[in-house]
Amino acid sequence: MIFVISIILLALIFDFYNGMNDAANSIATIVSTRVLTPLQAVAWAAFFNFAAVFIFGVSVANTIGKGIVDIAIVDNAVISGGVIGAILMSAIATHSGMPISISHAIIGGYAGAGVAKAGFAGIVSASFGKIVLFMFVAPILGLIIALIFSIVTTWIVKNKKPSKVDKYFRMLQLVSSALFGLSHGSNDAQKTIGIITVVLFTNGLLGESFYVPNWAIFTSYTVIALGTLLGGWKVISTLGMRVTKLTPFGGFSAETSAGLTITFASLLGIPVSTTHTITGSIIGVGTMKGFSAVRWGVARNILWAWVLTIPIAGVSAALSYYIIYYLTKVI
Repeated sequence: MIFVISIILLALIFDFYNGMNDAANSIATIVSTRVLTPLQAVAWAAFFNFAAVFIFGVSVANTIGKGIVDIAIVDNAVISGGVIGAILMSAIATHSGMPISISHAIIGGYAGAGVAKAGFAGIVSASFGKIVLFMFVAPILGLIIALIFSIVTTWIVKNKKPSKVDKYFRMLQLVSSALFGLSHGSNDAQKTIGIITVVLFTNGLLGESFYVPNWAIFTSYTVIALGTLLGGWKVISTLGMRVTKLTPFGGFSAETSAGLTITFASLLGIPVSTTHTITGSIIGVGTMKGFSAVRWGVARNILWAWVLTIPIAGVSAALSYYIIYYLTKVI
């Protein structure tokens, strides 16, 4: 039981770092456009991160719990190795100011630990393939929707005074930021819920049926909201102020596009990268002003982090699995 409690605590630490790193996703645009102060923005985002618990189901949690590693080969060493690999990647990125995909970190970590135990046969190929596909689809979809959204909205307000447009979109950005906060909570909190549930199921604490207990749902949403409330300020600076210069109009377009994309994925039960979805949307908005409006050097660094997150988290998790496995044998 001590091992089970330890793994759950590790999962909640990961959940907390998820909120810290992804605070940038939820508030970077609304802070960079000065619609809210940083403290107001994190409180706003944290509230809607938690509020998502009352709106969305647990489809993503079920995918994480049963759709990455074959549950038949999962044990405490696999789960703890996967979570440790994800935490190491998340902590390094958060403290260095790099907006990585926390989703990729937990998916790569959990898969890496599963491969370390049973080889690639231990991976649930059908659902894992769907997850990998949406890793690429979500940010591209966010970029395309943001670009189209910006073009349409620009046409609608083309004859309005700039001061009035700015005023309207400053108010609308509160709505779009709330939508993104809800979508972020709906997708990312469920990743921790999935890990906690598989720990309970593997140790026979759920009986013969795989189901998500209510306490795991509310605990995970609370912890991710606290992480968002404290915020990863270096990441916020990178994402909100260095990729492109945003106006309230652009911030509204980026947040709305990313929020809709993530909500769509959550309803399908697919864990996606909220970081890369909002990054794609911000780039889409910046592209409206011309390619020179996007700081492609910063975007390139984010892209490298995107590519490397899964393999690094996977290798870290595999090493963690072997250490835990041999330690438990010795003890």
